[in-house]
Amino acid sequence: MKINLAKSAGFCFGVRRAIQLAFQTADKGKTVHMLGDIVHNEEVVKQIRQAGVHKTARLKNGKDNILLIRAHGTPPSIPQKAIKLGYKIVDATCPMVKEIHKIVRDMERKGYKIIVIGDKFHDEVRGIVGQLKNRAIVIDNIKHIPFKKAKKTDKGCVVVQSTQNLDKALKIVEILERYVKELVFFNTICKPTRMRQDEMKQMPLKNDVMIIIGSKKSANTKRLFEISRSLNKRSYWVTSQKDIKQDWFKKAKTVGITAGASTPNATTQEVISYISKINSTYGN
Repeated sequence: MKINLAKSAGFCFGVRRAIQLAFQTADKGKTVHMLGDIVHNEEVVKQIRQAGVHKTARLKNGKDNILLIRAHGTPPSIPQKAIKLGYKIVDATCPMVKEIHKIVRDMERKGYKIIVIGDKFHDEVRGIVGQLKNRAIVIDNIKHIPFKKAKKTDKGCVVVQSTQNLDKALKIVEILERYVKELVFFNTICKPTRMRQDEMKQMPLKNDVMIIIGSKKSANTKRLFEISRSLNKRSYWVTSQKDIKQDWFKKAKTVGITAGASTPNATTQEVISYISKINSTYGN
């Protein structure tokens, strides 16, 4: 049984940068707080916590403390409040997400209604809409397009959560163009996500079994699994080697493996090693 690892598997630039900043900040010897998780991966969160970054539900007296902004970004109101409370800010927001923030602020100033294609309750989407003075329209599914609001929108600007499925986003934009008088579209799906999705449109067709590794909280991992599953029913989403079942590989000659943008390489290697042991022990 041959194991094929995706070229794009594992940490993207934004995640790697955020994790490095977290460890560097923890090394400063001051108390470091973070509202939520640095990225959506339990193993990474555990490592960050062990390094001395404390997850907190709300901001308190921040004198001599540091607030670490997560990779997904945050509304400006959060760091503004933190500074008033005495915190120093270390911003680990992915640069590509910050670019989306800049686009929506600029376009709102030009009079456009901001439309975000993304998961309504995802941290990144909350950070995007938090940049705005007016309420944004958030569309999480082609079935949930608010046609009444679209018809009333003279000037609309569409951005996309950076880890969304491009094909689905384009279908939503195509429909919106029929209802919004003037629509401007910015494809803000990041390059690493597009590369992963392009690779995932090929791998499930070339492998008998597909294994997608990542946290169940990870939006980009979810997209990869959805694409893979639509092309190959023998696609499985696992968080670690503990989730793997031997019978998945029955009569399989090839196994394709990929990992989400916040999945550590060590986790991926453990999965590969475990599948290799299954192969050598039981054969196919």
